[in-house]
Amino acid sequence: MVGRPAPAVPGRSALEVSSLPGRSGIRARGEISFLTRPSWEQALSELARWHVGVSYVELSDVAFVDVAGVTALALTAMNLPDGRVVVENPPPQLPRVLEMFWPGLDRIEVVL
Repeated sequence: MVGRPAPAVPGRSALEVSSLPGRSGIRARGEISFLTRPSWEQALSELARWHVGVSYVELSDVAFVDVAGVTALALTAMNLPDGRVVVENPPPQLPRVLEMFWPGLDRIEVVL
């Protein structure tokens, strides 16, 4: 599951998404924003398609995620037939946005 980088725009980071070796999930690098959201949503769609039990989303190399990017993640997790999504090392705004708009959403586990 490898996403294509979003088009580079001066002053904006691209988004690169790749599969996680050895476990079910994705690793993202860059920025999740209006410009890169199509790549992010495509990666989440693929993640949901291959989800079994627990899927991992590794975000240690993501500098920023906007509210719509968090929304896409939350909706993906809520629409899974079972299990959960474990989000590892997200940027600081992601857990705050989740808590603000989806308090108690047990389909997402955030690991800092």
